[in-house]
Amino acid sequence: MGQDALIDARILNDGASTSQWDAADYARVGGFVPALGRAALDLLDPQPGEAILDVGCGDGVLTEQIAARGASVVGIDSSLSMVAAAKARGLDARLMDAGQLKFSEAFDAAFSNATLHWVLDKERAARAIWFALKPGGRFAGEFGGAGNLRRLREALDDELVARGFVPPIEAANWYPEVEEFVAVYEAAGYKDIDARLIERPTRLDHGVAGWVTAFRAGWLDRAGVPDAERATIADAVAERVGSPIADYVRLRFIMRKPN
Repeated sequence: MGQDALIDARILNDGASTSQWDAADYARVGGFVPALGRAALDLLDPQPGEAILDVGCGDGVLTEQIAARGASVVGIDSSLSMVAAAKARGLDARLMDAGQLKFSEAFDAAFSNATLHWVLDKERAARAIWFALKPGGRFAGEFGGAGNLRRLREALDDELVARGFVPPIEAANWYPEVEEFVAVYEAAGYKDIDARLIERPTRLDHGVAGWVTAFRAGWLDRAGVPDAERATIADAVAERVGSPIADYVRLRFIMRKPN
């Protein structure tokens, strides 16, 4: 196991995050994620001269777009591989978990795309981002909401069971209803929360098999699936689903820290 995988596995076992990423695989298979995150970026509406925190910056595709609008941006991610890829773009990217931010009233705004559903300690993350914002600062973004990828996740678990593997009992993701999400962030001190679920069926250019191997690597690890069997399982899941359309449901939001 390489250094990146070791660090990602350590973060995985901390319970703060359930993701495990290889930046090259993500760029190859997951390019649709930042592409579809542009609507959330427009909701943030970064302005020239603003200091902005990108929570879960990944390989920096959207972080780069924030900087291109004239803002000063810092990206954080819990994956060393992703941070290295973002740094290679010339970005200020730092290895940091969303629940363990070390900033105090440093940013005019925060942004997050396709990240918060991987952070199971959501109350801690909500408060950490709140402390990072200046009074009056805004937080905008989107992530997986209630019902996200239900068909794909069920197909994967069914295939694992059929092959004698035991899917993990603990949740891999936080896919909340709007009311649950709002309750967490109101408790952290945010005001003027506008959040809504958006059904967004998405074609997977690399198919369901590519999604399984890239986006559910941590899940397969926890189920004890050997590397040699993953491609076969991924193909079988794709056959079960029978379509390259993923049943994405996004929770898009914007809120403010009071003055």
